[in-house]
Amino acid sequence: MAASSKKVFVLDTNVLLHDPKAIFHFQEHDVVIPIVVIEEIDHFKKDQTEIGRNARNVSRVMDRLRAQGSLSQGVKLEGGGSLKVDVTTHLSDISFFSLDKHKVDNHILGCAQELLKVRKEKVVLVTKDTNLRIKADAMGLKAEDYTTDRVDVEELYSGMATWEVGPEKMNLLFDGGVAPGEELELHPNQFVTLVDQTNPSHTALGRYYASDRTLKPLRRLEMPPWGVKARNREQQFALDLLLDDSVQVVTLVGKAGTGKTLLAIAAGLQQVVDEERYNRLLVSRPVMPMGRDLGYLPGDIGEKLRPYMQPIYDNLDFIVAANMEMRRRASMTSGQLEEGGYLSVEPLTYIRGRSIPNQYIIVDEAQNLTPHEVKTILTRAGDGTKVVLTGDPYQIDNPYVDSATNGLSFLAEHFKELDLSGHVTLLKGERSRMAELASNLL
Repeated sequence: MAASSKKVFVLDTNVLLHDPKAIFHFQEHDVVIPIVVIEEIDHFKKDQTEIGRNARNVSRVMDRLRAQGSLSQGVKLEGGGSLKVDVTTHLSDISFFSLDKHKVDNHILGCAQELLKVRKEKVVLVTKDTNLRIKADAMGLKAEDYTTDRVDVEELYSGMATWEVGPEKMNLLFDGGVAPGEELELHPNQFVTLVDQTNPSHTALGRYYASDRTLKPLRRLEMPPWGVKARNREQQFALDLLLDDSVQVVTLVGKAGTGKTLLAIAAGLQQVVDEERYNRLLVSRPVMPMGRDLGYLPGDIGEKLRPYMQPIYDNLDFIVAANMEMRRRASMTSGQLEEGGYLSVEPLTYIRGRSIPNQYIIVDEAQNLTPHEVKTILTRAGDGTKVVLTGDPYQIDNPYVDSATNGLSFLAEHFKELDLSGHVTLLKGERSRMAELASNLL
């Protein structure tokens, strides 16, 4: 490709902190990093959070490239482009626009503005900062979000499909299974609602098994796990995945009150306490941001974590009560489950570096994780471990991800072709009528 067709991408600090290998994702184009970005990276490198680890990774990547040539002159990248650290200061345009010269963002804008004078329209500022993109546009600069790991949340894989069939295929489903029609493009463990063409009110629920390319009916439960019954179709789908130990990775997406965490914990307790398929149920959630120091809260580590983990204990208390009512006998409390070694409720902060075999792991509020953090969790899973991630991509507290770049959406979309993975999007709130109305209308 001719050099004149190359673009110049100026990277903001937040892009590198989000993805330490971002500089390699611009193919044949040139990448420029303003020197103030390197200073910001240096500021974050001592943090004991995911951001700090990413900052250190960026420094290591830059140091390796430095050994190949001068970063001030430009170092060739594998894709055909180059990486350059811009060490000059360009404040004339910043002064013209009356922007604060002491802000790092404005120095990045000045760098891009100066490059624009030479490369004309081929300069693009890449930043995850919405306000910086707005300022760049006002200054006549082209600005984009970093989209390499984005997932269109409106088009996110739902894990479900509908198929209109004749009565004979409805019968075949329950008689050994039925092969899906050519019009269906199904992924492993995807659920299908079969609708009778002669009687639309007659439906059946099936799951696609890629190993023999067959739709089979959902398994019949002799007893609901720990007294928690599925209240709608999506919850039936979720339980079918949660109770199947051949599906090692399950993602459940849905708004507040759809029963994601409740179903996951109930299924986990069933398989840990009653069926003894796993050694322990490990329930965790990120303390936002991941790795946050808990020292400012009073008490020991358990007392510090309790406010963050209280939603999990609320679900446990509900499940224990439901189990007692169903079986008409006393059930272990959450405290007794923990004391007996069946249950552990922990923050994700301390999961790095561990190996976790033969456990049923539930990660709640997984929409607050980056794709790299989700990768860290999955790589901790040892033999015989099942990992369930639940969350709502529209309720994100992490300032470094959004509905399109969070680890939960990323995992659901990128694992949909694997037969060890399953996904369900839960649609209907079952917590209460008030909760459902609030979620939909407010």
